[in-house]
Amino acid sequence: MSLRLLAGAVVALLSVSLPPVHAQTTPSATLHWSASRPLVLADFQGRPRLGEPHAALTSATVVAQVACKSNKFTGSVQAAFDPTRSWVRDPATITPRLLHHEQLHFDIAEVYARRLRQKLATMQLPCAQLGSVFERVSNGIYAEWEKAEDRYDVDTNHGLIPAQQQAWDELVRKQLTELDAYADKEG
Repeated sequence: MSLRLLAGAVVALLSVSLPPVHAQTTPSATLHWSASRPLVLADFQGRPRLGEPHAALTSATVVAQVACKSNKFTGSVQAAFDPTRSWVRDPATITPRLLHHEQLHFDIAEVYARRLRQKLATMQLPCAQLGSVFERVSNGIYAEWEKAEDRYDVDTNHGLIPAQQQAWDELVRKQLTELDAYADKEG
């Protein structure tokens, strides 16, 4: 299961904010998505809330920072994982299959971070128009991401249907490859 925390945009010289449901502060101890660094059990440092029915939760965030420099739009986007809000119910019984399912939640966040990077790369806006256009574009990407996360858990029954999990693995791998030009070069 994935908790979809969406960080509000930080905008210099403008006031752009996402709706309150998306406004979160990015924790300082987040892990940025990396193809070469998968999640490991030790990354899940949080604790489940009482009555939480799931075996694990991945708290993934897509953080967008935009600014205007010399009246020109600039922006960056990162997919991040929050260890303090991510948890596994019983670390002694975690399976590679469950850890893989949670990793794919993080991978899906990276797909949507790349989609937002792709959109931002095409934005040639004067700073005066940045606020409303950025909010519309980012909210659209965030809404698509949330739907994908929900479909993933429903389709795979939280990773319990192997054939559906494999289909999602292939889909997400394909999407990451198709969006490789928009991978975070600093990550």
